[in-house]
Amino acid sequence: QVQLVESGGGLVQPGGSLRLSCKASESIFRDVTMGWYRQSPGKRREFVAHMTAVLTPAYADSVKGRFTISRDIAKDSVYLQMDSLKPEDTAVYYCWGYNYRAYWGQGTQVTVSS
Repeated sequence: QVQLVESGGGLVQPGGSLRLSCKASESIFRDVTMGWYRQSPGKRREFVAHMTAVLTPAYADSVKGRFTISRDIAKDSVYLQMDSLKPEDTAVYYCWGYNYRAYWGQGTQVTVSS
């Protein structure tokens, strides 16, 4: 059973930074896209960012210029550097990968509050 394991969430003040990490338990995502989604209470899960196997990124408009996605293909890992965090970024963040079907991590809570 392939697993995606996230880490790095937590509580941060507005304007602060966090870095999320996600590692796959098997090397099945090296040739495909991986990324991040998030879900706030009462809202649908939404796209945050993804990066293709050739390291082309894409971002939601709401995070463009503040978040940076990166990958270490050899380590089967994807990262999300989140800067200038806002209270509206508060959500559970999910790592995602697609290989014939979608795989999801268990989620990591990010809370932006003073």
